Amino acid sequence: MTQRYDNDVAVIGYGPTGLVGALTLATKGADVVAFERDKDIYTRARAVTVNDWTMRIFQDLGIDERIEEVIEPQRALRWVTYDGREVMRVEHPPSALGTRNARPRFYNIYQPTMEAELRRCGEELDNLEVRYGTEVIGIEQDADGVTIMSRDRETGVETTTRTRYVIAADGGSSSVRKALGIPMTGDTVNTLWVVIDCKVHRWWPDRDFLTFWTDKERPVVDIALSAGNHRWEIPLRPDETEADFPTSAEVWPLLEAMGKTTEDVEILQHAFYRHHVRAAESWHQGRVFLAGDAAHLMPPWAGAGMQSGMRDAHNLGWKLARVLRGELAEEWLDTYEVERRPNVKFFTDLAVGLGRVIKQEASPEEIEAMNAVPRDTVTPFEPPLTAPPVLAAGWLRGERGDASIIGRMLPQPIVGDTVGRMERVDEFLADDFVLLGADVDPATLLTPAEKAEWDALGARYLAVRPRDAYTQGPDELVDLQDVLIAWFERYGVRAVAVRPDRFVAAADTSGLAVPTL
Repeated sequence: MTQRYDNDVAVIGYGPTGLVGALTLATKGADVVAFERDKDIYTRARAVTVNDWTMRIFQDLGIDERIEEVIEPQRALRWVTYDGREVMRVEHPPSALGTRNARPRFYNIYQPTMEAELRRCGEELDNLEVRYGTEVIGIEQDADGVTIMSRDRETGVETTTRTRYVIAADGGSSSVRKALGIPMTGDTVNTLWVVIDCKVHRWWPDRDFLTFWTDKERPVVDIALSAGNHRWEIPLRPDETEADFPTSAEVWPLLEAMGKTTEDVEILQHAFYRHHVRAAESWHQGRVFLAGDAAHLMPPWAGAGMQSGMRDAHNLGWKLARVLRGELAEEWLDTYEVERRPNVKFFTDLAVGLGRVIKQEASPEEIEAMNAVPRDTVTPFEPPLTAPPVLAAGWLRGERGDASIIGRMLPQPIVGDTVGRMERVDEFLADDFVLLGADVDPATLLTPAEKAEWDALGARYLAVRPRDAYTQGPDELVDLQDVLIAWFERYGVRAVAVRPDRFVAAADTSGLAVPTL
């Protein structure tokens, strides 16, 4: 029986996670409808940073340069006591994931401004419909699709929409997760924090550091945001409540204690929140998938909460788009949680550890361990907060570990093609599975059966030639910055299979056959 669908995918919630999910699907050809209960962007700046991995996702969507115009490079992170002693510092080396004149590793953002630009990107896509001011009041799914019941919050008019799949990005109190009966387990820290957003009137020394003022009683997060904004996050003492800070007048003494006056900043708004360490027991049920805060909540110390949601949505989006086009089996969607949950746990644990530093609960040994160089590794060391991403599990072939290239994200230097065009490597890889060989045609390293499997996925085969050598065919790249071939040599491989999200799925040393699901 022929099924009737209004859209391919419904995205419930149109914050950063929902935006990236909708943009990923729509740019890859899916017909998408998004439901957002609020008409306007949430005015409070919650997230404060994005890094080069997230920027590479934006690059895949063709919007990285637009987003880069509304965000600003971040200088470094430091943990400092009130008497001026620096406990720890994390510098930001140039990014290996997106180098054109050394793209920054981290950026400061002002979330409402960045979200507005993401929304404008979505408005340009004919196959993306957004229903603002509409709340989802029910979902029903069967073997073939999902029926979404929604209500216009202004008129009360109810509508039924039929889609093949649903991505629920409706936040930590997700009504979809509750409707599915999926428990959210973990803890909520009882400490109440006040978040103070300000407009900057004048520069002060080292304002561009992201500073964590470490103190057992009153630790403070001191953050330069983009577009001339600044934020402080300050915990309330046990004898303080929200009622003690009804207006900016009551908030000002907190900033004055940090040495700030009305000559420095103007308070725009303040809000209160508690930290959570919670995760859904399952991120997917049938044709409905949870993403972002609907699936997991973490403290803010690693700057990875919003970004983890965006990465969830991109991981799910590129796979789902291919399933809809009939290029991948539906079983591929089972890799979503397998791949994303370990990464979210990594950043959650990191955030908890960094929180111990700011609250002066971490021992000197713990702080040293956060910056210690691991032994027996061929990977240049970087602290966990800035290290390039790695997939710990999922659609991969071969062992993972410090000495393995499997699961690592391909660096992105400037490369050339045979006719002299020079671009970031992702521009040449496009939206494909690609096998890359270090001065060798990777197709020659495959058996006929292996090549047939990669051909079925639409894979391309590219040799990467040194810049001091001739190209030998049309399907070749030139390693203009001497990055890619050296990266292959570091891990002792001649060829790798790269997924559309730029993670290495296989290498010749562990077998270049298509990984099994």
